[in-house]
Amino acid sequence: MNVSRSEYYKWRDRPESERERQHKEWTEQVKEVFDDSRQLYGSPKVTQKLQQQGIHVSERTVTRIMNEQQWRSRTVKKYKATTNSKHNLPVQENVLNQEFIVSKPNE
Repeated sequence: MNVSRSEYYKWRDRPESERERQHKEWTEQVKEVFDDSRQLYGSPKVTQKLQQQGIHVSERTVTRIMNEQQWRSRTVKKYKATTNSKHNLPVQENVLNQEFIVSKPNE
């Protein structure tokens, strides 16, 4: 990696910066909100929930954190009723009148 041993240890032992500390804290808070939503919320809703808790973080930061951690929101299809049998409308009669009762196979 073309890094001297002394520079590596200097980098490794350097104290954590305020920005790194803040980023770790936000990551934990985003994870908490994301898990509380059963991993359904995306970055806009996670940001909204964090701001309701008094944590001021931008949506772009939340998006970046979720991308870094590879957290994806799950989409759930809403139920849509396709048949309504409780109506007083006339029912179409069976014009084909197909009968599928056979006496032997391949008939």
